[in-house]
Amino acid sequence: MIYLGADHRGFALKERLKKILLDSGFLVTDLGNDRFDPTDDYVDFAAKVAEAVDQLPENRGIILCGSGAGVDMVANKVPGVRSALVFDVPRAKQAREHEDANVISLPADTLDEEEAWKIVQTFLETAFSGEARHVRRLQKMEEVEGDYER
Repeated sequence: MIYLGADHRGFALKERLKKILLDSGFLVTDLGNDRFDPTDDYVDFAAKVAEAVDQLPENRGIILCGSGAGVDMVANKVPGVRSALVFDVPRAKQAREHEDANVISLPADTLDEEEAWKIVQTFLETAFSGEARHVRRLQKMEEVEGDYER
């Protein structure tokens, strides 16, 4: 399942990406916002997507706000989520191959629909490399995460 979420600054691009994903045959759940609301907060939608992605390892999330940074920070607060702020195709590829990212955060203010779709395609089509050095680094990330659980 692919989960989507965006605030008012990411709303229009989220809606366009959702249509492309659905037209391409992907299973998509939109966790909001379901309408343009200039007073909404990115935190609410990023948290919903991150929590949903964490339920099953095969789930993926795509979250958007103006800069992408806010939603990325929120998603990375959820244990088990590895969100990457992605602004181009090479970063999407590396986020999957090296960090096994399960969420991408997109900067809606600077991406057009075509570039955003290329990033999303790369994110969804690229597999984690499984190389020993990347597995080791992911294990270290999990240890850090565990050190700070309350």
